[in-house]
Amino acid sequence: MVAGAFPLAKLLTLGARQLSRPLAARIKAGARASPFFRAYICLPPAQLYHWVEMRAKMRLMGFRGAAVKPLNEEAAAELGAELLGEAIVFGVGGLCLYLEYARQAGQARRREDEQAAALREVGERLERLREELDAMAARLPPGHAPDHAPAGSSRAPAPAAGHAPGAEGAGSGHAPAGAGHAPDGAGH
Repeated sequence: MVAGAFPLAKLLTLGARQLSRPLAARIKAGARASPFFRAYICLPPAQLYHWVEMRAKMRLMGFRGAAVKPLNEEAAAELGAELLGEAIVFGVGGLCLYLEYARQAGQARRREDEQAAALREVGERLERLREELDAMAARLPPGHAPDHAPAGSSRAPAPAAGHAPGAEGAGSGHAPAGAGHAPDGAGH
C-alpha cells in the first residue's frame, strides 16, 4: 500500500462527507419552499415514517388495531425534509465506504497479479536454466556426467571428487594429519 495515497483517500472521504451536510441543508430548505418537492418528495416518506413509528410504539405499549392519525402538513414537511437530509448524508457516507472498499480490493487484486507474474517469471527462468544445463551436459564428452539430475530423472547426484563412498573416516582425498597445519602450541 502506498503511504501517501492512503491518507489522501481518507481525507477526500472525510471532505465529501463534510460537504454533504451543507448540501443536505440546502436541499432541506428547497424542499420546504417548493410545493412539488414538498408534496411528492417530503410528505409521503414522512407520513410513512410516522405511521411505522406510531404503530411500533403502540404495539410496545400493548395497544392493538388502533388507527394512526396522520401528521399535519407542516410537521410532515419538516420531518420529510429531515429524513431527506439524513438520507443524503447516509448515502454519501455509504458511497465513500463502497469506493474505499473498491480501491482496496483493486490494490489487493493488482498485488496478487504482480506476485503471480513474478512467480511465473521465476518458473520460466528456472526452466530455461534447466534447458541450458541439459544442453551443456549433452556437449560434455562421455564419462563427464554433471552433478545434477536432469528434470524428471530420479538419479542420485554423483559423490564429490576425492570422496569415495564409505571412506569418510579413512581420510581419503585429504591431506595427511598435521600437514599444512602449524605445529602444536605455535601461535598460542
